[in-house]
Amino acid sequence: MPLNKVSVAVLLKEKSTSVYCIAVNSTVKAAVSEMNRQRVGSIIVKDAENVVGIFTERDVLTRIVAAGRDAKTTTLSEVMTPDFLSITQDTSVEDAMQMMTDKRVRHLPVIDDQQLIGLISIGDVTRWLLKVNEMEAENLRNYVFGEYPG
Repeated sequence: MPLNKVSVAVLLKEKSTSVYCIAVNSTVKAAVSEMNRQRVGSIIVKDAENVVGIFTERDVLTRIVAAGRDAKTTTLSEVMTPDFLSITQDTSVEDAMQMMTDKRVRHLPVIDDQQLIGLISIGDVTRWLLKVNEMEAENLRNYVFGEYPG
């Protein structure tokens, strides 16, 4: 199955539709608490209705810990990534993987018609590729060792 022919919509169908979001005026401590509670590596930052950024584990390390900032008083608007990369559900898995590799990001929000519809992580892509490879290997084993149907 060529990766450039498969859209990330397939990955979205196989995972939870939950995308964890937090208000832009929340503190880093609140965001980290929510990320820990949900066991995720990133959280989408929104104003009243729009996605305005993404906040990740890497942001915690580089913009809070390394910078010596106080997570209890620093707001997400100060340290989130406002110019985040995003994809649409029609983006191919291959293009998403290339973007993650080239831009060194692990999370890509999926946005269609200015609406957040999902989030794809490098873990989601890896799990899906493993599943596809396992199915292909099983099909090859059945072909080589199975009974000939004719």
